[in-house]
Amino acid sequence: MNSRQKRNLIRIVVAAVLMVALAYVPLSGMARFLAYLVPYLIVGYDILLKAGKGIWRRQPLDECLLMAVATIGAMALAVYEDGDYTEGIAVMLFYQVGEWFQSYAVGRSRRNISELMDIRPDYANLVQSDGLQRVSPDSVAIGSTILVKPGEKVPLDGVVVEGQSSLNTVALTGESLPRRVKAGDEVISGCINEDGVLTIRTTKRFAESTVSRILQLVEEASSRKSKSEHFIAKFARVYTPIVVGAAAVLAVVPPIVNLLGGMGADWGTWVYRALVFLVISCPCALVISIPLSFFAGIGGASRAGVLIKGSNYLETLAAVDTVVFDKTGTLTKGVFEVTAIHPETIEPEELLHLAAHVERYSTHPIAVSLRTAYAHEADGCRVEAVEEVAGHGVRAKVNGHTICVGNEKMMEAVGAAWHPCEKEGTIIHVAIDGVYAGHIVISDVIKANSARAIEALHKNGIKRTVMLTGDAKKVAEHVAAALSLDEAYGELLPQDKVAKVEALLQQGRGGKLAFVGDGINDAPVLSRADVGIAMGAMGSDAAIEAADVVLMDDDPLKIAVAQRIARKTMRIVYENIVFSIGVKAVVLVLGAIGLANMWAAIFADVGVMVLAVLNAMRALFASGKVAELPAAAGAHEEVLPSGAEVETIPVPGPHAERKPAPAAETLPQRSYRIEVDCANCANLMEQAANKVDGVKHAAINFMMQEMKVEFERDADQQSVMERVRKACKQVEDDCEVYI
Repeated sequence: MNSRQKRNLIRIVVAAVLMVALAYVPLSGMARFLAYLVPYLIVGYDILLKAGKGIWRRQPLDECLLMAVATIGAMALAVYEDGDYTEGIAVMLFYQVGEWFQSYAVGRSRRNISELMDIRPDYANLVQSDGLQRVSPDSVAIGSTILVKPGEKVPLDGVVVEGQSSLNTVALTGESLPRRVKAGDEVISGCINEDGVLTIRTTKRFAESTVSRILQLVEEASSRKSKSEHFIAKFARVYTPIVVGAAAVLAVVPPIVNLLGGMGADWGTWVYRALVFLVISCPCALVISIPLSFFAGIGGASRAGVLIKGSNYLETLAAVDTVVFDKTGTLTKGVFEVTAIHPETIEPEELLHLAAHVERYSTHPIAVSLRTAYAHEADGCRVEAVEEVAGHGVRAKVNGHTICVGNEKMMEAVGAAWHPCEKEGTIIHVAIDGVYAGHIVISDVIKANSARAIEALHKNGIKRTVMLTGDAKKVAEHVAAALSLDEAYGELLPQDKVAKVEALLQQGRGGKLAFVGDGINDAPVLSRADVGIAMGAMGSDAAIEAADVVLMDDDPLKIAVAQRIARKTMRIVYENIVFSIGVKAVVLVLGAIGLANMWAAIFADVGVMVLAVLNAMRALFASGKVAELPAAAGAHEEVLPSGAEVETIPVPGPHAERKPAPAAETLPQRSYRIEVDCANCANLMEQAANKVDGVKHAAINFMMQEMKVEFERDADQQSVMERVRKACKQVEDDCEVYI
């Protein structure tokens, strides 16, 4: 608990003890009233002050005014009727209990999120000529050498230059299995070094590193509000004035009607019912529990290695019923491997040996796969006169023999009697001095969890799974059959993929469409889909920029996990909306007809709020774990034909955005820390800040306790912020807001 929470808890306990003690003290008349006034003021003085300030600022219609009017009215009726002051004090007491619980729950949720995202490194061991120096990670330049000892966090993205170790990536990917790295492997910041000592050459500054980008995404996520949150904000603005008006009507109209009918006015009964009506009407449960549900859901997804950029995307993901996949790098590993060797005149090992030597200097994926398959490149063979023949292949002299490696066109050009292969895939033919020596089959590999991912999505209720690829149609059909996809389309250029997604969107059956790609090659399609999901995007800036949901590893099963988390969060949101409004509606009607007293009103207000907040916090533990499916037992990496041509898609430039940026120059913007535990106060602060001259736009992230201020061009930021602080301080002194 912070100091404010401790102080308020003491006030609550003291007021409760006094109220109970006074029940046994024989007092009457004015002495009894003054005695009960003490616990009432102890627990409620701040609410009365807030209500008065709201009236003074002409913003009276908030829960403070409702509580003030209801409790003052109850105390007044007690003076007028039977001297029972406990109801008025109890209303204020339990309201403060609810406010305290709300503040504590929000703080606990913030701490849980901070613990989940506790990946920010505190220091870096910079290697210098005179030894190691412990420095701040943001002071380390690109290309520097750092040392990471066992148990330390990797502070910056880089490449291992010396050492080997296991890295714990659970905070980034949700994957508990350590990742083994050695010299030459890329590492990302935020991982924990488990055993060996690693020497790393940094490739990014700290502000651009993976850990910084992840923290920034999580912190900004709750600023993108969902439709449900917008609905609640509008609902509270309309609902509260209507209920206040209804309470006034309930207090005045029935007595007047009774008088006109010749009956007794019975003012006390109807005023009491109106006060009950006011207590019930507070929209606290909705105002706090809905944003808290989304924030907790985003935090739970982060723990599972899924970054959701905002509650609006989480809401959309929950409504997805069509998932469209890219193939290479998404459902398949995107790494070509030698899957078959068919020699004619020499041994298989020798055929692979010659092909690997000829392709020694090529960077083509096929050449890389050949060199990977033949691990004895430095075997003393003399390779010379290497020549690449465009559209045909590569020719070179190996130990004095002319070796040609390529497609059937090259074989025909050199007069080699080649023949087709019965296996599907990329066929690499080899000729020695014009004589056909055989061929090698190279194929892509289906990821181990791809089939299980498709099955899990169908179990989630996904109605349609589609694959779009630039690869050959026969390859697309093979993958679709292997993974039980509903549809597959091959030989598509990037613009064809966008057109196909457009067509699928027009065929929509009421649900949303998600596109899953590698985030780098598929930026146009990711932007066009209702929600774009980047696969295997750990450390990829382009993926983080283009997608709405980022999976921090390349496991397609995380798509189903992300959707389950989204759907659980939305269930909690709808439960809170229906429960809160439903209970209030029922008790409002009962209160209006005299069947609900002030104690029922307290439950409808404070009780509902506490239950809604508890329910909202369940979203923080939404793991979305996929149950074991039959497909999991036989999960394996299946070799598949890659097709005759390699798919090439232009990489988006640095300005690729989900929406085109406006032509205007970027205005200066800064972030400020705030301390506020009241969602209503945060909204009022945001409104006050936006009215200050020199502020272009101000936005408060309530869950992250942050205000972002965009200043007008040439505005004096220091003087503007002095006015912003003053305006926010005027909104709610008791919230102890500091910027």
